[in-house]
Amino acid sequence: MLLEETLKKIRPLDRSIEAEIQRRLDSLTKPRGSLGRLEELARRVALIQHKTPPSLGRKLLFVFAADHGISEEGVSAYPKAVTAQMTTNFLQGGAAINVLARHYGVDLEVVDMGVDFEFSSLNGPRSYKAKRGTNNFASGPAMTREEALHSVETGIGLAQEAASWKLFLLGAGEMGIGNTSSATAVFCALTGLSVREMTGRGTGIDAPTWTRKVSVIEKGLELNQPDPKDPLDVLSKVGGLEIGATVGLILGAAACRIPMILDGYICSSAALLAYRLNPDIKDVLFASHLSAEVGHHSVLNELQLTPLLDLQMRLGEGTGACIAMGLVEAGVKIMREMATFESAGVGEKIL
Repeated sequence: MLLEETLKKIRPLDRSIEAEIQRRLDSLTKPRGSLGRLEELARRVALIQHKTPPSLGRKLLFVFAADHGISEEGVSAYPKAVTAQMTTNFLQGGAAINVLARHYGVDLEVVDMGVDFEFSSLNGPRSYKAKRGTNNFASGPAMTREEALHSVETGIGLAQEAASWKLFLLGAGEMGIGNTSSATAVFCALTGLSVREMTGRGTGIDAPTWTRKVSVIEKGLELNQPDPKDPLDVLSKVGGLEIGATVGLILGAAACRIPMILDGYICSSAALLAYRLNPDIKDVLFASHLSAEVGHHSVLNELQLTPLLDLQMRLGEGTGACIAMGLVEAGVKIMREMATFESAGVGEKIL
């Protein structure tokens, strides 16, 4: 099985070149450590690639789209049809993620994992649709275990495919009305934390809708009893098809030693599922930003990751990941392109 094979390939990084990486950073024409987290980013990429200085290449972001049956419960400010409409907007280049991808030179791939709509075969998204959205987890499991596995293995396959394209950075975004409810259910199922404390406003819902959202998530968890020791069980019972694809993309990135840039709350909840499958994935993860979604800080704490940015964003789509790719690339370019004290004829620190 592809998932089992991939999990076996994920191992801790070989840290034998850490001293060499640090010497390179310290030899650059600047006070040691003066570029702060930019140096940290370069150091981590060099360690993942096991190469000093690290190589540049293609930056790629997948946007996974899928519908959620839980949207039937009125947990979003927008109707379910917006999933298909926004997916079309991605394809036409008119969304925020398209603008940022163009600005940062990031290639974008739109993937239909389960939108309740049939796109044209011409100029449509790549389709790996197992079903037209999940079932309503407030009345039963969101999907079968086989459907959940399909979504994860699709993500793994896409990561493996991308790895052969001189890939430098990989990221994921998502689109799915109702998916903050699924992400919260996943997170609370894995951690046992309070739904009421972890549930945010998602698309900007009002107070009565938020109260209903909390109640619906609590009901779904009580009804389905997802097993926190079995990430696939959690995914299948309360998750989403695009969440599953993100889990697989993260696992594939870790197996192929590709730096993986997380987006916001949905992507981070997927990362926690992947982390529970194999904790060594954390070595390749970069948290792009702290979402304004209330539960995101807690998810990042579980992953022991510190976000690069706090821009009060909560859009999703991969917008935060796209911006962070620019920062990671900047850090690597510093390591590759700055002169050393020796090459520039600049005196080093004497005290």
